[in-house]
Amino acid sequence: MRRRALLVVPLLLGLLAGCAQDDGGRAGGEPGGPDTRRDQTRDPGQDRSRGTSPQPPAAGDRDPGTPTPPGTLLVADFGGNTVTFLHPERGPLASVEVGTAPYGLTVGADGRAWIATAEGVAVVDTRTRESLGRVPYRTRTGPVTDGEYRGGGMGIALAPDGKRVYVGVNVPGGAGVLEVVDTATREITGTVPVGRRPFDVDVSPDGGEVYATGHDSFDVTAVRADGLGTRRFEVAPYGTEGGLGSWLKPHYAVVRDDGRLLLPFEGERLAVLDPRTGQVTVETMTANTHQHGATLTPDGTLLAVGTGPIGAGDREASLTIRAADGTERVVPLDGPHEDVAVSRDGRTAYVTGGFTRDGHWDGITAVGLADGTTRRLPGGSRPLGIAVL
Repeated sequence: MRRRALLVVPLLLGLLAGCAQDDGGRAGGEPGGPDTRRDQTRDPGQDRSRGTSPQPPAAGDRDPGTPTPPGTLLVADFGGNTVTFLHPERGPLASVEVGTAPYGLTVGADGRAWIATAEGVAVVDTRTRESLGRVPYRTRTGPVTDGEYRGGGMGIALAPDGKRVYVGVNVPGGAGVLEVVDTATREITGTVPVGRRPFDVDVSPDGGEVYATGHDSFDVTAVRADGLGTRRFEVAPYGTEGGLGSWLKPHYAVVRDDGRLLLPFEGERLAVLDPRTGQVTVETMTANTHQHGATLTPDGTLLAVGTGPIGAGDREASLTIRAADGTERVVPLDGPHEDVAVSRDGRTAYVTGGFTRDGHWDGITAVGLADGTTRRLPGGSRPLGIAVL
């Protein structure tokens, strides 16, 4: 699985804290340019509202205030300011306000969810569906906005020992920053420069490094958990021609048990990065579609979300189910999707319909991994990040 136990100490305190960033607009073509469709500035602040039901609960749902049932889905509503709890069969149970444009999320063994929003890292008790407030970023990211290119948190990962949260912070017009949150004090304890627009954050199996995937810089930055430095690896199986205007960039990664990172590209190439040597090897994929979210099932099967065409030869949206031996099955999906999580029994994949570009929809698709059957489950507002509770 993506996270393993690690013993973490604060990262590069003081020296790297408060690194000055450029708040200017993003240059380049559409895939790396600013989103001007919506720019709604809001005042950041601590949010301690309790969960409320966004719509009447479906028949059979438990009464408000009762513990959240195991197997409930939690999604980050990138199109709003909430996370939504969804029953995997009946749909929405409740929502909790967390902050503008929540992106990624991660959930610890104690039931607390940590959500990367435009305003800070929100904390939610998933067992009681209660907001526990927000941790503001140390990095300046400009006005609080929504949309694809908004500043603030993107990828996020929790240390398996529960002591640290790592969040990749997008700084419009500049390099991203990895911020470290102490989960006991809920304070930022360190900041480290990483690549541009850090879509994803992952942790090595031995806990020694944290990996930030820089979408707009074609790279993965490995950050030593002991604070002794960083390394940058270019991951660009198509090359870097086109720069910010290129579609052929890394998005999400997963860490295999052997420590290698798997990064799917375009349903055609799987980049396998060995962070010990920096070597990147490329394996063939078969979906031929623009790819975003990825995860591993308990048996090591790679799930990769295909968002749909970006070029003349691309196929429609799909979910690739890739076994450890490299054999693949491709399940068609109805419309663009973004990220994916797997049920605890490893039988069902849940794929969010939010998508970071146009074509998103409000719900998830459940995919039976054995037979490829699909069903749509409405819920959430442009849901991106997802976890199974």
